[in-house]
Amino acid sequence: MSQQTSGTSADVAAGQQVVTRVANRIGFIELERPQALNALSTAMVDAMLDALERWRDDADVIAVVVRSRHARAFCAGGDIRFLYRSYCAGDQAALDTFFIDEYRLNHAIFTYPKPYIAFMNGVVMGGGMGISQGAHRTGGVRVVGASTHLAMPETRIGLFPDVGMGWFLARTPGALGRYMAVTGEAIDAASALYAGLADVYLDERAWPALIDALETEPFTTGEGVVARIRREAAAGDEAPPHAGASALAEARGWIDRHFSLLDVPAILASLEAVQREAQGPESEWAEQSVGVLRERSPLSMAVSLEVVSRADGTMADVLRRDLDLTRSSFAQGDVMEGIRARIVDKDNHPHWRFERIEEVSRADVERMFESPWPASSHPLHDLKG
Repeated sequence: MSQQTSGTSADVAAGQQVVTRVANRIGFIELERPQALNALSTAMVDAMLDALERWRDDADVIAVVVRSRHARAFCAGGDIRFLYRSYCAGDQAALDTFFIDEYRLNHAIFTYPKPYIAFMNGVVMGGGMGISQGAHRTGGVRVVGASTHLAMPETRIGLFPDVGMGWFLARTPGALGRYMAVTGEAIDAASALYAGLADVYLDERAWPALIDALETEPFTTGEGVVARIRREAAAGDEAPPHAGASALAEARGWIDRHFSLLDVPAILASLEAVQREAQGPESEWAEQSVGVLRERSPLSMAVSLEVVSRADGTMADVLRRDLDLTRSSFAQGDVMEGIRARIVDKDNHPHWRFERIEEVSRADVERMFESPWPASSHPLHDLKG
């Protein structure tokens, strides 16, 4: 379905869950699945990828904006209920198709030749990080506001930080990426700026007027579009949060001390020692962190830490490894039980494969990284960079 309105061409796809349109030489991707917090379906992923491919070599598109019209969420991740049902039904093809297409989309964003701009309001988790973080590599910009909450909460459901996020987490300051991967804890706008997972802060009340300006003011280059956004953020009425005073910044010394250790058992032992022996803020923080780690999937935490440790190659390498891990996470990991307990039955009592992190061996972790495909026939073998 397409229509012409005031010089704007719009395509409504994926059951009207994604709107792609071009206005004023800017391609807009607008997520329209608010009842699911814009959780990504295969059709939504494919619609986004199709739009990016159409605009890639189109001289009349100089930049791309991805956004949500809905206050609660930019994107809460992938449609994990669909993934759960597909695995229960034995439909491996549906699972593989979703992840292959999603990771191709993540790679397309990461390597896009035009500025890609993400307005990251509300919930930005899992797959939502995958369709926003790559903006930083394109000369684009990641915009956050007061409602922004970012996370890779996968260890809570027995998964791992996928969608290429291992690459980004590995490049955060100190041990912040290791901390975020293992705990899955959410961070606010100030902490996102501090960790390098956001670029500018802008009062969300100013976003509609800025979008209007992008649709009407003259631009000759994508760089000009980005500069306009940065000027708006710099001149905003609301003072941006001080990244150096963020929760992550305040805990940085503790995070580096504990989460830079070799593995999760060592991290947990170090935290428990502080919890027993110290008093004051660090002891309280350590106690809270121990509680989080004891709740997460032990196998998933070990795998997630390894994902960050192995992310020193290209994004293509990371995404190929992510696809391998999706297979093992469903076949021999904790993700099905995690989704059952957290999302489907909501009893919040998952029965993890390993009861305690100390029971997870190095061999158990290595086995999760084994690829079911030869390198030459890997579904993502053609990705470069």
